[in-house]
Amino acid sequence: MKNYPEFKEKFIERYSKLTNFKKFKEYSLKQQDKSIRVNTLKITTPKLKSKLNDFKLKKIPWCKEGFFISGSRTDLGNLSEHGLGYFYIQEASSMIPPLVLNPKDDLVLDMAAAPGSKTTQMAAMMKNSGVIIANDLDYKRIVSLNSNLQRCGVSNTVTTMMEGRFLKNYHFDKILLDAPCSGTGTIRKSPNTIVEWSQNIINRISGVQRQLIRTAFENLREGGSLVYSTCTLEPQENEGVINYLLDQYSDAKVEKINLKNLVYSNPILNFEGKDYDKSIKNCLRIWPQDNDTDGFFVAKIKKI
Repeated sequence: MKNYPEFKEKFIERYSKLTNFKKFKEYSLKQQDKSIRVNTLKITTPKLKSKLNDFKLKKIPWCKEGFFISGSRTDLGNLSEHGLGYFYIQEASSMIPPLVLNPKDDLVLDMAAAPGSKTTQMAAMMKNSGVIIANDLDYKRIVSLNSNLQRCGVSNTVTTMMEGRFLKNYHFDKILLDAPCSGTGTIRKSPNTIVEWSQNIINRISGVQRQLIRTAFENLREGGSLVYSTCTLEPQENEGVINYLLDQYSDAKVEKINLKNLVYSNPILNFEGKDYDKSIKNCLRIWPQDNDTDGFFVAKIKKI
């Protein structure tokens, strides 16, 4: 086990109220299995398996193109199959939001897209049909996004660089908002999260998330779907943001998510004395100990 920073007392107190902290800590500090997603725009799963025959591949239960991978080499990014775009190195729970959004021949917005794991996944699901607008606000991240789109053979995507909250006057069929967050579900790969965690950071980030989700919903056509996701486990950044959206818009409806073979926990419906809308029970709250992955939160909103 790596040498991780100590959890802050306030963090322990807070998370002990939300989950089994002993289990959460155990899984947050254990070594993470690497995982990949087959890029079906360039290769079939059987053909990639034959090329990676020196590795052990174990199916990710909720994603047919996803596999946990292990072998003598850990530098997967240096494999020729990676350079050719045959697979994308992607954390297993990160594959969930595109599956929930389920884009087809649609006009799709990926609101905070870089470096492109979910954008390339959606393009593959769409078989390069429809159109994806992949947006990010950081130039260096846009460079990575464009590189990954090119490597993976994506041809239905246009990249834009602007603050997502300034988007207006669009009518997207589907929107993915994988929001910037405090990242408390990713401690095993980002240990510094423990050091940086504070209430002030959560307050600041949740304010940005509220702006982004309002903008996303306002740019969604009637009958369209919005998936909001984060890799944090903070109620203020998850259920609290969805509750805020429901308070602001009477035509927002939280839809039930049905994803087979995925273990998930009950969403938080009351936090720090505030009751959240009962429909938030339809969201997915995934702790690291649920599936031995990063923690994640996923909500699906329909504009009725």
